[in-house]
Amino acid sequence: MNNKEEDRMGKRIDLHIHTTVSDGALTPKEVIDEAYKNGVSVIAIADHDTVDAYNDELFEYAKSKNIKIINAVEISTKAKKAGVHVLGYNLDLNDEEFKERLSKIRNARHNYLHDVAKKLEELGYYINVEELDKIDAVTKAHIALDATNNPKNKEKLLAEFGHIPSKGEFIETIMNENCPAYVKKESATPKEAAEIIRAANGKVVLAHPVAYVHEDNLTDEDILEIVNDMNPDALEANYLYVDRYDKKFDETEKWNEFAKKHNLFVTVGSDFHNKDGLRPEIGFVNTDFVLAEEVIEEILRNLEK
Repeated sequence: MNNKEEDRMGKRIDLHIHTTVSDGALTPKEVIDEAYKNGVSVIAIADHDTVDAYNDELFEYAKSKNIKIINAVEISTKAKKAGVHVLGYNLDLNDEEFKERLSKIRNARHNYLHDVAKKLEELGYYINVEELDKIDAVTKAHIALDATNNPKNKEKLLAEFGHIPSKGEFIETIMNENCPAYVKKESATPKEAAEIIRAANGKVVLAHPVAYVHEDNLTDEDILEIVNDMNPDALEANYLYVDRYDKKFDETEKWNEFAKKHNLFVTVGSDFHNKDGLRPEIGFVNTDFVLAEEVIEEILRNLEK
């Protein structure tokens, strides 16, 4: 991208991207290619409970494309009322204890896979457990996608939903709390995740609070309780949310105010997994959402302090 093009588009950063190392559709190198194509100058790959996307080759490849990488992770946790994701940035990737603690959290995912697959099979769904077990950081989304994409489940899905549901709709109707295939997952608390990140010299960020409001009916007071308990450095306030009915929410102003009020800095992330025509793509290029350059510089400064 030449300077004129960058001036016209403005600077873009995206600090929450998933790859095939967890439940994204693009490999780490393909994420770099997509970021380059979209004119994004700084990215963070934040795979679920793993930093395995990161190696010298990836950093070199990003450098060759003039893209800066801030290393990151997204840790799955459980608060009192909902599952909560905690982001960590600028971690010490050579910290063996940190990687070991992430590995324990990932192992719990495989126990969860087997337990939930059993429940789904009892309900009459076919689940390809063997294939799913090969995914290191297997997630609820992987399981739901396997169920909704399996032709053997077509008749059952049409009978239950009246259509083939998206993975989000399947999760919220069949797999979440108070649903027929709910399984309690052994996981860290937000406070424990924050401690894991701090022990690896990282910055702690509460991911996408807007999602907990719309997915789990948490109130602002509930979010504040989580914040007070885990004491993060920042809030992922700049985040566009799409619910299971494909309704879009831009509540960035509200969460920026919330962060300011509670002395947290803010971050920005698309939470990109794949191009589905609805959710933000890397760098928010398919949306009207842009951040002023001074806001971007402040985010980067705060993450690197």
